[in-house]
Amino acid sequence: MIKRIGILTGGGDCPGLNAVIRASVKTAISHYGWEVLGITDGFDGLIIPDRIFKMDLNSVKGILPKGGTILGTSNRGNPFKYPVKKDGKIVTEDKSDEILKNILKLEIDGLIVIGGDGTLNIAYQLYKKGANIVGVPKTIDNDLAKTDYTFGFFTAVNTATDAIDKLHTTAESHHRIMIVEVMGRDAGWIALNSGIAGGADIILIPEIPFNIEKIIEKINERNLKGSHFSIIVVAEGAYEKGKDKHYVEKAKNEGTLPRYGGISNYIASVLSEKTDMEIRTTILGHIQRGGSPTPYDRILASRFGVEVCDLIAQKKFGYMVNLVGTQIISRPIEESISKQKLIDPYGQLVETARRLQISLGD
Repeated sequence: MIKRIGILTGGGDCPGLNAVIRASVKTAISHYGWEVLGITDGFDGLIIPDRIFKMDLNSVKGILPKGGTILGTSNRGNPFKYPVKKDGKIVTEDKSDEILKNILKLEIDGLIVIGGDGTLNIAYQLYKKGANIVGVPKTIDNDLAKTDYTFGFFTAVNTATDAIDKLHTTAESHHRIMIVEVMGRDAGWIALNSGIAGGADIILIPEIPFNIEKIIEKINERNLKGSHFSIIVVAEGAYEKGKDKHYVEKAKNEGTLPRYGGISNYIASVLSEKTDMEIRTTILGHIQRGGSPTPYDRILASRFGVEVCDLIAQKKFGYMVNLVGTQIISRPIEESISKQKLIDPYGQLVETARRLQISLGD
């Protein structure tokens, strides 16, 4: 019988995490009669378990509209490559066996892991070693396979669109080129969706390497037609054809990812040399991860939280919940982490942008 479950959130935070936690806790306690343990700071909480706490219905009161996660999170705590300091140097050790021992010691019958591709990859590896794990897809990047959308994505798009709307008016007033850099890593979902929604003139995404001359052509074309300003939305992972991506920080150690950034400043420097227009850049950064989730993301996250408890009740470990069409279904975690979901350069959404006379820089 299932008597006690655990919940953790891993990877970068995003709006809607608390909604999942709330729905899972309420379903687990009120519907199934289980005990719930809140595991703090991702998988770190299972390596240092003294910070784990018992959750009740009071634990989740008032958290539905709150951004972030009441459990804390970490995108640096890969237990298979856990960074430790030895002899003044940072090395990595495999702490996965410690996690398995602590899961048994805490008598956790099912563990809900809420995260993106990195976190779910770790979850799958732990599942293969014997942990009773189920997953919930989470990322503002919307790049997880097998689920149509991840919660947090539409809130990030809403934040980016709001910024584009505000920059539109000042760009037009001052006859400037405004460059807005958004998140998404190797996927251009936030850039393409917010760019279309915000009426951008140029959208640059990682899936379509850009040609700087094509950007200049579009700007000049707009000037000739009397529009003496342009809005450029660029994904942080976008890059110029034949050149490398831009980083603000390389991977610090094994098991961590490099941080993209700076592409907007690069484009601005080139355009300032090749045009006579004023240029301003805005890097939205982590503002896209914060704030209250939109109603859509609250509902999707709540549905995920309810359904993932049903997976535990059915003992469908190694599975995760996914949104397909309007239905929440379950699929093996392995399928969702097998490949990244990227924009089809010839797909309908890209074609929509082109029909709206938006340049993709190619």
